[in-house]
Amino acid sequence: MMDHTQRFLFEDLDIRGALVQLGPVWQKIQRGRNHPDAVRSLLGEMAAVTAIIAGNLKTPGRITFQLSGHGAVSLLVIDCGETLNLRGYAKSEGPVIGNSISELLGDGRLLLSLDVEGMQQPYQSYVPLEGETIAAVFEHYLQQSEQAPAALFLAADGEHAAGLFLQKLPGADDKDADGWRRVHGLAQTITSGELLSLDTSVLLQRLFHEETLRVFDAKPVTHNFPPDWDKIRATLRALGREEIEHLLAEHGEVVVSDDLSNHEYRFSADEARALFDSPPANLH
Repeated sequence: MMDHTQRFLFEDLDIRGALVQLGPVWQKIQRGRNHPDAVRSLLGEMAAVTAIIAGNLKTPGRITFQLSGHGAVSLLVIDCGETLNLRGYAKSEGPVIGNSISELLGDGRLLLSLDVEGMQQPYQSYVPLEGETIAAVFEHYLQQSEQAPAALFLAADGEHAAGLFLQKLPGADDKDADGWRRVHGLAQTITSGELLSLDTSVLLQRLFHEETLRVFDAKPVTHNFPPDWDKIRATLRALGREEIEHLLAEHGEVVVSDDLSNHEYRFSADEARALFDSPPANLH
């Protein structure tokens, strides 16, 4: 099954894990973006790890990760709702040289935003960038936030994005003092090609066939953000007729880009002016 996360547990070791595999969802997120390969890989790996973390939240909510820096890649954003509805965006300018975090983003930070029903406002936390890959950055984040060793293996290309997550639980050493070293060592043998192409069950069997695994039901990941013309019309009305006339004088039309959901809204001069008619015209 494409586009899903699947949690599992090493029952004899007190080690938990999860796999995410994205196909059509990842293709929709990057449709029309034309990102350089290095930027696409960063965004795809970030999409994979965000889906894993969202699928493992104790209290479901909307989680957003934002990686920002001062390099050729200035922004990476992945947003995932409690139903694992995923969207994302990357911003880069000029020549993109290199593949590491320091080469692409320069100095930067990771912002976590978590919005759970009942909260008065979303919880936010800034984390300095530690590591040269998305996997290393998020391993550091998980170890800092949960005080438990974690390992991530991520990969992305133009068609697929995928990730494997492992975390050592507090009682692991009591059950098997060598368990974490053994499982982590097995996971390190995985290749990007295997992560992107093999079915979840095949992958787990190939890596951990000598361990006792409890595999939980897969959760689907979606990308379902249809255009919302009414919201955009309301936003433009709130700007006021004077501001709209200024935009029309400068550009001849009004264009609104929703980068995160990957939509563009265009209004001709007549359509933009009609927004201020009463009642508002149904233009699209």
